Amino acid sequence: MLVSEHIGQFFLDADGARDRLEYTEYGGGDSWVVLLHGQLMPRRMHQPLARSLAAEGFHVVTLDLLGHGRSDRPADPQAYSVAAFGGQVVALLDHLGAAQAVVGGTSLGANVSLEVAATAPERVRGLLLEMPVLDNALEAGILTFSPLLMAARFAPFTINTLRRLTRPVPRGVVPFWAGIGLDTLDQRADAVAAVVHGLFFGRIAPSAAERRAITAPTLVVGHPRDPVHPAADAALLAGEIPGAEFVQARSILEWRVSPERLDRVAGDFCQAAWRSPKRRSRRA
Repeated sequence: MLVSEHIGQFFLDADGARDRLEYTEYGGGDSWVVLLHGQLMPRRMHQPLARSLAAEGFHVVTLDLLGHGRSDRPADPQAYSVAAFGGQVVALLDHLGAAQAVVGGTSLGANVSLEVAATAPERVRGLLLEMPVLDNALEAGILTFSPLLMAARFAPFTINTLRRLTRPVPRGVVPFWAGIGLDTLDQRADAVAAVVHGLFFGRIAPSAAERRAITAPTLVVGHPRDPVHPAADAALLAGEIPGAEFVQARSILEWRVSPERLDRVAGDFCQAAWRSPKRRSRRA
């Protein structure tokens, strides 16, 4: 089914700065779903799922968080944290006039969704979380992103050269996920260093006590054999949130190359979340 698609923007004033954030809307109506990307990836990564959900009648919005995709990319590490990203999602809902939404995402996007549920529970109709990053991912996360931070800080030409090489490649002539990879490599060294620095030295997710206080319907998707996003973290989270459902993907590639099963699971979950009555938040 063809669905309408619309690109929008809004501005966020914080600490004397005025930052522009860009988003895409799919479909229409009052059953809102917000999808958030992984670290350094663009919002376009969720285009297939957004189109699938919009075809089922949801009003889906994908957002480029600050420092990502086509949103502004300040070079100040203090601009970046999971808490700040959570505030940007709430600001998006305010801008759209959406009282509530199913909020979800992948990796960083899953953690930001948890932050929204912990700090603004009245805005969250449900949580759709793929491969959250919690305690079991600590060592692998350090090993993965520390070299990137060092390269961006002390050898910025490596990041900037990749940008010059990948930016001219027309995205329409390569397979979809190859295009997402090219978009992910389209970075400025100063912004990459700021994003990684800001996330390294802030809290990466709400505390266990805050997670146990979440009452929104929750679906958690985990992957086997993924050290940066271990299935143990996804299962741990599903056990902490009352009533959460855990679904194990066959691999990290399933939702990318053969999405039918997980798209159906996500669609059924969103339908159930919007049919269920609004729940009151419970504080630990």
